[in-house]
Amino acid sequence: MKTKNIMIVGVGGQGSLLASKLLGKLLLARGYDVKVSEVHGMSQRGGSVVTYVRYGDRVYSPIIDIGEADFIVSFELLEAARWTQFLRADGTVVTNTQQINPMPVITGAAEYPADLVDKMKAAGFRVDAFDALSLAEEAGSSKAVNLVLMGRLSKYFDFTPEEWKEAIEQSVPPKFLEMNKKAFALGAKS
Repeated sequence: MKTKNIMIVGVGGQGSLLASKLLGKLLLARGYDVKVSEVHGMSQRGGSVVTYVRYGDRVYSPIIDIGEADFIVSFELLEAARWTQFLRADGTVVTNTQQINPMPVITGAAEYPADLVDKMKAAGFRVDAFDALSLAEEAGSSKAVNLVLMGRLSKYFDFTPEEWKEAIEQSVPPKFLEMNKKAFALGAKS
């Protein structure tokens, strides 16, 4: 099998590392060779966070180059737009429509770009954009956006619900398990 590439992008503290851990467990359980690489940037200060998940018969490098990502899963709209050059021509952006102002916008040095979903689509990218934050809050916590996004991503894969459930149970602390399962289900249904 040809190596597949998923980039998970967002802002520090949104749960992208848990999402990559869950995907890694799911793919390993299926028997794939999996490499996960985390690039933090200024994650503790609300900066950009990128995680690469690569899988296939044999994966030699954890890094995804420009034009190689099959999926970009984004926790925040500007982060989705920022990383689109990494998407392959037939790739898909799965993104939360939430907007988190970066420091230049907070300080007044810049404005948050308007119409990012339309601009990405106009540039030829397949974009699956939805309000993951509202679904996470419906599940019980705004911090469950990561599982809502994983639920939405699950629509693009042929893994069984049981395989996803097992990966969630292996990745999420027991006290948050039911809320996270609900968040995943809401994302999968949306």
